[in-house]
Amino acid sequence: MEFSRPPHRLRLLVAAWVLAAGVAVARSRSPRCRDVTWCGNVEVPYPYGLDKECAIHEHFHLNCTPVDGVSKLFHGKMEVIKISVQDNKAWLKTWISRQCYDQSTEGMVYDDAWMDLTGTVYVLSADDNRIIVLGCRGLAYMLSDSYVIGCVSTCDDGVPLRNGSCSGTDGCCQVDLPRGVRYYQGYFNPLYNTTQIWRRTPCNYVSVMASAAFRFSTTYLTSTEFYDKDHARIPAVMQWAITRNTTCKEARINTTSYACVSNNSHCVTNDAGYACNCSSGYKGNPYIVDGCKDIDECLYNVTYPCPGICKNTPGSFTCSCPRGERMNRDVCMKDSKFIWMAPVVAGTSIGLVLLVVAIACACSIQDRRNLHIIKQKYFRQHGGLLLFQEMKSQQGVPFKIFSEEELQEATNRFAEQQVIGHGGHGKVYKGVLKGNVQVAVKRCIKIDEQHKKEFGKEMLILSQINHRNIVKLLGCCLEVEIPMLVYEFIPRGTLSQLIHGSHSGHISLDTRVRIAHESAEALDYLHSSASPRIVHGDVKSANILLDGDFTAKVSDFGASILAPSDESQFVTLVQGTCGYLDPEYMQTCQLTDKSDVYSFGVVLLELLTRKKPLNLKGPEQEKSLSMVFLEAMKENKLEDILDDEIKNDENLEYLEEIAELARQCLEMCGVNRPSMKEVADKLGRLRKVLQHPWAHKDPEELDSLLGESSSVVNSGIILSTGNFSITKKVAMGLESGR
Repeated sequence: MEFSRPPHRLRLLVAAWVLAAGVAVARSRSPRCRDVTWCGNVEVPYPYGLDKECAIHEHFHLNCTPVDGVSKLFHGKMEVIKISVQDNKAWLKTWISRQCYDQSTEGMVYDDAWMDLTGTVYVLSADDNRIIVLGCRGLAYMLSDSYVIGCVSTCDDGVPLRNGSCSGTDGCCQVDLPRGVRYYQGYFNPLYNTTQIWRRTPCNYVSVMASAAFRFSTTYLTSTEFYDKDHARIPAVMQWAITRNTTCKEARINTTSYACVSNNSHCVTNDAGYACNCSSGYKGNPYIVDGCKDIDECLYNVTYPCPGICKNTPGSFTCSCPRGERMNRDVCMKDSKFIWMAPVVAGTSIGLVLLVVAIACACSIQDRRNLHIIKQKYFRQHGGLLLFQEMKSQQGVPFKIFSEEELQEATNRFAEQQVIGHGGHGKVYKGVLKGNVQVAVKRCIKIDEQHKKEFGKEMLILSQINHRNIVKLLGCCLEVEIPMLVYEFIPRGTLSQLIHGSHSGHISLDTRVRIAHESAEALDYLHSSASPRIVHGDVKSANILLDGDFTAKVSDFGASILAPSDESQFVTLVQGTCGYLDPEYMQTCQLTDKSDVYSFGVVLLELLTRKKPLNLKGPEQEKSLSMVFLEAMKENKLEDILDDEIKNDENLEYLEEIAELARQCLEMCGVNRPSMKEVADKLGRLRKVLQHPWAHKDPEELDSLLGESSSVVNSGIILSTGNFSITKKVAMGLESGR
């Protein structure tokens, strides 16, 4: 099959929507502006506008541009094909990433598409879009600003392909999109390609597109139809808000810029920020004064059926039969014996009332019984019976199986005000159990089928983890479709908030090294002492909590995996947090304890530099903190990226030792990285050096404290302690004092 050769690595800009990071301010509309305008066959309702003065602010300014004689609507470089004020969504055309075999070079070529909505009021709709991967030998990812998610698409030999199927083994796989994604880039694993099968299936594809617009066709694999049919463009759905990352409570404070100006309208908070809707029984535009109009339900008999006399009321309607008629099975029927049969009707009515009450009671009892059956089904499905039996046999296990009612009561029925953390896997709520016990309740969005079967067994294993630097798992709730986890509540927040928060104060080097050491000891415990071993899988500063005295507590290991006994085992769904993800894991699909070591190396960089793992607004070569760090180490420019708060002549030697340890953790090949035990031991030795005034210590005392043989020659000579090196300047301290 022939096709033109694209550039070796062409990066297609999906949208230049990166606007000012400040909050957009609503502007006054010009009197000449209309509530609705049109561009071709696309309706453009306010708050959007084709002129700047007719849009609520710059994020909603659109352009109507002739293309081949047809007027088309654009936001930046993206074509807008539909706008819904009712749903606060916009449908746009984005591009497809592809990986194809090129006959002329006998190698793979790539077209990479990416989207950047950072700083705008838009996010990709998690409810309406999916990550789609096509190909008979493809492993592709979506790299977002927070997550890396992908899947493996293969074709079974000898099994005919089917239109409409997308299960992963028929040339198509799909993954749910996390919430709140504002940036993504398509990426292919080069180890999975079409070099051997290009005659039958020349290309692999990955895209984020509207679920409703996609139906798999086998011709997408055997030709370039999927890429060519609309110039490599596909529809995707954007959720928009008036002001990004703003709640309704915050929006109502500023009455001059509050956008829900129509009577009978209300504010809603979505993944992008706050937006407006008309109240129930009203329709129209809530962003316009008197824009929400009452729905006359009597005019829409199909939607609001009424067989008798329909009377419209504000926001609703009533339906009744004429006098002398009665409603029977939603039909008004003449009642010729209305007067004479009144006593009979009255008696019958009473009897019917009693019958209805009896039926209602019976239905209520049956509903409770059905609910109990469903809860029992989920309980058994998640391994609850096995877990309960094991708990009985192991007396004294501090683990509890909670009911759904208990956790609803503890979290005020999972109110948004109780949310203390959230991510792609779900939300974490603060709760208070009976006895005034504070807990954190993790409510996941989904769980795979295999994990469901093993859930009870894994919970029992995780409940027995007992380490001062690991958040204690107190129990779980199994009588719901997706189990909930209950942890001890840690009050001070996360290490990420401490390092990067706007209200963070000075953090001493001693505190940073202590947090790193305690976190490393926790991960070493999971890798070495837990039975079976546990690979965390998502080590990051946001998953390291801090209690009142800044003691580190590693959290979220309930979403980790039990280390497989078969090292060749690999996963078909690759996911993690962008900036921390082990590149070897992305290449091989094997999650190992060395993957945790790599991620921990990134946490060390955060502690050293007080910079975030990803800087999407920076130049290409400066987006990844780990790449910036490795380049600085290579060019001997470490001081240029260190945090000024801890960078001084007294601390420089210590910082170089920590930086060298971080460099070892960030080795591309996992076998070259140290184990978490080695990392914890090295940080522990460095803590001892930091905690003692070495100016009055002699070499023998140094050997005793470090616990390993050391040798001192002259000033500047290195003290050898195993495979860990500390310069004499660090070991002995400075006479001028620390």
